[in-house]
Amino acid sequence: MRRLHIVILTVLLTLLASCAGHQPNDRPFRLKNLAKSDIDLVADAHVEEITGLLRELTLKLYRRNPRELLKGPAGTSVAMREKQLFDSPRIFSHPELYNRYGIDAFPLVFDPDFDGDRVFALMISLTGMLHGAYGYKEEFFMLDDLDQQRLYDSARNVEIIVWRLSNRMNDQGKLFILTNGISEEGVHNLSFERLFGKLIAHQDMMARIISDKTNRSINKAVFSLATTALFPI
Repeated sequence: MRRLHIVILTVLLTLLASCAGHQPNDRPFRLKNLAKSDIDLVADAHVEEITGLLRELTLKLYRRNPRELLKGPAGTSVAMREKQLFDSPRIFSHPELYNRYGIDAFPLVFDPDFDGDRVFALMISLTGMLHGAYGYKEEFFMLDDLDQQRLYDSARNVEIIVWRLSNRMNDQGKLFILTNGISEEGVHNLSFERLFGKLIAHQDMMARIISDKTNRSINKAVFSLATTALFPI
């Protein structure tokens, strides 16, 4: 239990440090926080941080792959995509993705016959999967439970997604979606790698916290980045 308290304190300090430059004023007291445990507050902070990372990733992907936005319905904008991805309550059904959500949408990213917006398919896959890892909740209270295995598996799924984005190519030998690259000056742009790395780290840390809290172990199965299907969440 002492180790769990140390882990929670470390996470809270890390999250506070990442937000230090944002708002100088203290957050107002909220009555509903009385119904939250320390774990709930940590989970809330993780979800907030992950949502921010996913928003940043969405914007960067559309800047790097502007052609994909043009494949959406007429008049589609990045702002519209943000609403579709992050509005609460979440939208689970999108006809242009054959109403797939979460990991079910991921195969579309690399389907040569799919002529829609691959960035949208990727982000519906990522946001839906991570949403599922937190039980499709965006805020947590004392009676809410989290599953350490889902959190851990979602981190492994992000690793699989990153590898395939960097290695799977279409019939013309080009990547389906561009992420990291090298400038004309030979400088490596690893900003996407850093974003994905933060997502993985948050999920792994949350999985460890829940595992310590519940005294339930995590099944760390061996898998292949190239061939393993995404773990069900």
